[in-house]
Amino acid sequence: MPNIYHSKKLPRRYHQNTLKRRKTIRSQKQASRMPTTSPPPKEELSIADLQRHIHTMYFEKDVVRGVDGTFMWLMEEIGELAAALRGDDRDNLAEEFADVIAWLATIANVAEIDLNAALIAKYGNGCPGCSRLECICPSSEKP
Repeated sequence: MPNIYHSKKLPRRYHQNTLKRRKTIRSQKQASRMPTTSPPPKEELSIADLQRHIHTMYFEKDVVRGVDGTFMWLMEEIGELAAALRGDDRDNLAEEFADVIAWLATIANVAEIDLNAALIAKYGNGCPGCSRLECICPSSEKP
C-alpha cells in the first residue's frame, strides 16, 4: 500500500486523485481472479497494522462517505461506548472500544493521517507537557 498519509491540509486536486485511486482499486480487484478469503485472526494488532487493515477493508467506501460522514459514525460509536461504560456487559464494552478505535482509524485514513506517526510525534517522548514517561504536570493541567 502506498504511503498516502500526510498532515497538511488536503489540496483541491485530492478529490480528483481519489477518484483515480478508486478506479485503479476497482480495476485491480476485477483483474484478480483469486477468491478473497479472510485471514486468520491476529493475536496482536498494532496501530499501524490496524490502520492498514481498515484501509484495505473499507477505504473505497470510506472515501466516498468523506470526513464529515465518517465523523458522524465515529460520534455514534462514542455514544455507544458511553452507554456500555454505564452497563455491566464486559463483552459489549470491549466491542464498543474496538468500534471506536476502528472508526478513528477510518477517519484518519479518509483525512490521510498516519496515526502511528502522529502518536509517535506527540507521545513518543513521554508526556507532551513535561516530556517525562511518568507525567509530573500539575493535576489542574491537561497533560
